[in-house]
Amino acid sequence: MENLFEPIDIQSLKDVCIRKLEHLILSGKLKIGDRLPAERILAKKFGISRPIIHEALVDLSIKGLVSILPRKGVYINDFCKTGSCALLSSLFNYKEGEFDDKFFQSLVDMRLLIELKTAYLASINRTKEHVKEFKNIIEKEKKTKINDYKSLTELDFSLHQLITIASGNLVFPLIINSFKDVYISVTGLFYKNFQNTDKIKFVLQKHEELVNAIIKKDENMAISIMRIILVEGEKDIKYLRRKL
Repeated sequence: MENLFEPIDIQSLKDVCIRKLEHLILSGKLKIGDRLPAERILAKKFGISRPIIHEALVDLSIKGLVSILPRKGVYINDFCKTGSCALLSSLFNYKEGEFDDKFFQSLVDMRLLIELKTAYLASINRTKEHVKEFKNIIEKEKKTKINDYKSLTELDFSLHQLITIASGNLVFPLIINSFKDVYISVTGLFYKNFQNTDKIKFVLQKHEELVNAIIKKDENMAISIMRIILVEGEKDIKYLRRKL
C-alpha cells in the first residue's frame, strides 16, 4: 500500500488528485474498507497541499467512493452500495471511454427504464414553452448536415434532456445530466460511424415523430416511438462495439 502514493509530477490541483485517487479505488488497488493515510501524509506523498487533498476527499465522499469519519479517518467504500450518479462520469473516465459488456448493458437497461417513463410523463406534463423548445431542436436537426456528427450528437442529448425536463420530474433531469459524458460518447459513436446512412435518417425521423406525439399528448405513441429509438440504438451500438 505504501508504494501506491507517488508524487504527482505535474502542476496538479484538485481534479488531478481526484482522478489519481479514483483510479486507485476503481482499479482495486485500494480495497473496500482500507483506511487512507492521513491528509498530511497524502499531501506529502502526492507533493501537493493539504487543503487540496481535503477538497479532493470531500469530492470523493460526495460520489460515495469514501467515507470521512471524524477522528477516525477516511475509508474506502463499496461504491455499488454507496455511490451516487456523479460516479458515472468517473467510471467512464477511468475506463477511458471503453465499457465492458456488463457496464454497457447496465447503462442500456437504466436508459430504457428512465426514458420510457419520461416520454410518458412529458406527454402528460409538457407546457407550451416546452413545445417551442422541442420544435426548435427538431428544426436544428433538419438543418444540420447528416455528416456533422458532433452537432447531431449534441442535439440528440438536448432532445432527451428536454424530455426529462418536460416530464415534470425533478430527479430525472439530474440523472441524465450526471452521465452526459457517457451519453455523448456512446451516441457520438453512432452518429460518427453511420454518417450519410439511412440509419441517421431513421433516427431523425423518429425524433420528429416522438416530438409530435409529445406535443399531441399521445403518451402511448410517445412510449412506443421511444422504445423503437432505444432498442434500435442498442442494436447499432452493440454492432459497432463488435466491429471496432
